[in-house]
Amino acid sequence: MQFRRERVRLETARHEIEATLQLPQEGFRSRLTDFLNTSGEDFLALTDAEVTWLDGSRAPEHHPYLALARRHVVLVVELSAAPTPSG
Repeated sequence: MQFRRERVRLETARHEIEATLQLPQEGFRSRLTDFLNTSGEDFLALTDAEVTWLDGSRAPEHHPYLALARRHVVLVVELSAAPTPSG
């Protein structure tokens, strides 16, 4: 299966996260809304994630990988296609 990488901004009740999400290139679950509404996957696997606390209580953090519980997501915005890693 071929994949595409999308930069997204997600919000939870406490955080704003800008990260890369891997989606199928085409077909079932290739649209972000379909991907988010699919049952069976409890976590979103995010890479190159920048986490900001909405209350400003902590400095922003960068994480190469982050698993986010789908049930905590209240908002998602597609930003752009993520650069393809070289190599």
